Amino acid sequence: MTSSVRTSKAVVSSASLLVSSLIALAGCSSPINREHDQVLQQSMLNAIEREIEQAEAYPQSRTVSSSLDLTKLEIREDHLETIAKEFSPQGYIEQLAAEHPDADSPISHLIGDDLLGQPTKLIGLSLEQSIQSSVGNNLSVEIARFSPAIAQAALTQAEAQFDWLFFAEGTYQDSSIPQAGQGFGGNNGVIRVDSQTVTGSVGVSRQMNTGGTLELRNDIGYNNVDTSFFGTAPVPNPANNADFVVGLTQPLLQGFGRDANMAQIELARNAERTSVSQLKSTLINTAAETERAYWDLVQAYKVLIIRAKLLDRGIEVRDDIKARRVQDARQAQVADAVARVERRRSDLLVARTNLRLASDRLKALINDPALPVGSETLIVPSEDAMSEQLSFSLLDAITAGVQERPEMTRALLNIDDATIRQQLAKNQQLPRLDLTAQARLLGFDDSFGDAYQNTGETRFIDDWLIGARFEQPIGNRAGEAGYRSARLERMQSVVAYRQTAQNIVLEVKNALNAVTTNGALIEQSSLSRVAQGEALRALMVEKELTNNGYSVERLNLELNQQESLASAEIAEASALTNYNKSIVDLYAAMGTILRRNRIDFVVPDANQLAPGESALEYEAPSEEPEPTEAEQDG
Repeated sequence: MTSSVRTSKAVVSSASLLVSSLIALAGCSSPINREHDQVLQQSMLNAIEREIEQAEAYPQSRTVSSSLDLTKLEIREDHLETIAKEFSPQGYIEQLAAEHPDADSPISHLIGDDLLGQPTKLIGLSLEQSIQSSVGNNLSVEIARFSPAIAQAALTQAEAQFDWLFFAEGTYQDSSIPQAGQGFGGNNGVIRVDSQTVTGSVGVSRQMNTGGTLELRNDIGYNNVDTSFFGTAPVPNPANNADFVVGLTQPLLQGFGRDANMAQIELARNAERTSVSQLKSTLINTAAETERAYWDLVQAYKVLIIRAKLLDRGIEVRDDIKARRVQDARQAQVADAVARVERRRSDLLVARTNLRLASDRLKALINDPALPVGSETLIVPSEDAMSEQLSFSLLDAITAGVQERPEMTRALLNIDDATIRQQLAKNQQLPRLDLTAQARLLGFDDSFGDAYQNTGETRFIDDWLIGARFEQPIGNRAGEAGYRSARLERMQSVVAYRQTAQNIVLEVKNALNAVTTNGALIEQSSLSRVAQGEALRALMVEKELTNNGYSVERLNLELNQQESLASAEIAEASALTNYNKSIVDLYAAMGTILRRNRIDFVVPDANQLAPGESALEYEAPSEEPEPTEAEQDG
């Protein structure tokens, strides 16, 4: 099996293109683009250039493969066949399957009872089934699924500040007020004035993205006056007024402009993008962790088989000693053989427990409703670790990591947020100068109909208002400190961006070093296992040819050879699983593990979600994706 580490896009040879593509991924409306900050752009370019400078000089691919050449061991073909059949874990599995044909698994009799005291039920699971189940059911992913919908609702909430607002209000007042008389006709008594007043307003207002507030209002009023003194009542009485008012309040310095008033919307939009990026990170981590857990299960499965075979071999030698088939066997040698068997039995118990632990860990990750963590069903792997050939280019791997990893997107969005806050803080440095303007169209008569008619005839347009208010903190320490803090936070975000790029490159290189090392260890460990198998095979042949038993030295040698073979088998299994886990780490470091496992995720509009519907849907195509040109070349 061959795998090629290539980006799905053309190879990027320029750091500027990398940065441009990252900015495009973060969002076309980024203030970084609007501001054209050359210092910021250059700092980001330098961060990428330093990491890919040497890799660009050697863009060619390398191949990691494990070709097992057994000829260097100089072992006969028939002996190799015997070793593969009798002195290998796979051979032991086939032997167990033949001895227990009706069992759920060849290792069923090795597992023992579960925590309920019942025979353990085993179920096979493939790697693809594990990953698909974890992607769809993992609780960490399930929690992260809601974040984009929550952020999208917060964005809608921020955008709603510019929606039209409808308002209505009304008051009723009934009063009786005593007043001094006018002294007319010798009347110096007190005059009582009774009045009933009704006022009301209805209209709409809207906050504009320039920072101002526009208001359109209709004011109505009714006034009826009764007086105890003849001739003092107003005319007309009752009186009605209907006014149309247009008002505007607009800041001219602090709080003015689209950038200052759209800042919260831009921050909310970035928060939504960040939540999607965090969701992708959670999905990448979950897929990678599930695959690692599967290979750990494979490792535990193989160790159990190796320990069981080692115990069987030890029991056979112990029984030979007890039957006095060993020449000059003293009680000390017999006790030592018994001790070794019991130690191997304890190792088998530990291996059995480790397999259960690995199974439960995989259950927690896949969170399959049919396989809850609380169940005692034991998962056994239906796939074995493979030493697939891998072609990679350091430049391609670093480029993929910088382009695909969601951490880079979040680091860029953090710079974007810091830029927005710096612009907002710069605006807050300015003094306040607010303009207020109002025009009123008046209508007045003894009835509402006539009042509205007067308004339409524009008989009264005599209410204009314009004003201004100025404020400036003495010293302006708060504004200056806020701007200085925002500027430092922006500088900090740029350094964090550089650190993120550096960490990704480090992870990619660590994974590549692990791939190459573990790939080489596969061949070495396999050769060691075959050589140890040949040594034990030869010793067993000598034992069969010795009619009168064998000596204590041969006894110790056989027990030691058994343990050496088991150690070599475990080392080979570890090399294979570690190689597969290092490939997982590589694709996770490059951010392409989802594409490798053919996982697509779609973030729907939060407003389109039905009640109870998941905030994220995953699709795993059943067909193999078309290979890219780079993969075909690889």
